[in-house]
Amino acid sequence: MPLYQAIILAIVQGLTELLPVSSSAHVIVVAELLHQDMSKPENALLLVMLHTGTMFAVIVYFWRRWVKTFFSSWEALWRFVQLIFVASLVSGIVALPVIFVIGHLLARGGHMASIEVLFHKLNWIAPALAAGGILILYAGLREARNPGSPNGARRELNWFDVLAMGVAQGFAIPFRGFSRSGSTISAGLLTNGERMQIESFSFAMAVAITPLAIARELYRVVRAAHRSGVAVHWSAALAPSLVGMVAAMLAGLVALKWLSRWLEQGRWYWFGLYCIAAAAVVQALYLRGW
Repeated sequence: MPLYQAIILAIVQGLTELLPVSSSAHVIVVAELLHQDMSKPENALLLVMLHTGTMFAVIVYFWRRWVKTFFSSWEALWRFVQLIFVASLVSGIVALPVIFVIGHLLARGGHMASIEVLFHKLNWIAPALAAGGILILYAGLREARNPGSPNGARRELNWFDVLAMGVAQGFAIPFRGFSRSGSTISAGLLTNGERMQIESFSFAMAVAITPLAIARELYRVVRAAHRSGVAVHWSAALAPSLVGMVAAMLAGLVALKWLSRWLEQGRWYWFGLYCIAAAAVVQALYLRGW
């Protein structure tokens, strides 16, 4: 992949991975416009590095807040570990049956399809974007009308918040277009969670599962290369991947600052409006034969 295309995809990934607008949907559409097949091993490696870059952006941006909120004492750290574990476990319990059902629905020749098949199905991405947009719009408008305590008092995350966010993340994992951050933050807002707490925990959940996602993607790259019998030119793919990782990290930091500002200002629902508009665009591209 040319370096300029890797940078374009990195910027798109960095912005949309951390904004609640679904990075996968945007990256897939932009890659199609650039005539790039993201299922190729070299391009799949780029996606892995882009996810790594956005993970670093989250850690850099939230580190001080996490230290103050979740790492302030051993008791706070232990409670945080318990919350993350339960949220991730619930996400897995929800996601696995959904992945199984999707695999059977898209099965061909008696073989269950892998979830990566959704990378190229704009007719699945469009409704997922619309569903995520409706959830964000509803949660944002509801929260804007009832922004919490008038005295600015902050309440701790409770188990109901965490379970709701875990379920939302579980449904977001399989679907390209259903934003993970959009779904988890919206779920937290719907349980009347405090904005800053919900935002911080949502991205902590993302960091917790990102290494697993990266490992799975690397395994998929190696397996695809082995099955095809075609040698992967890792050295040629490494340079654009590293540049893309840095670009994705920088774009991610910009996106996080943007997201935090709009969340604090009660503009969360604007992301929902964008997702609904994006769903219409993706559906139009699908109807035009993309």
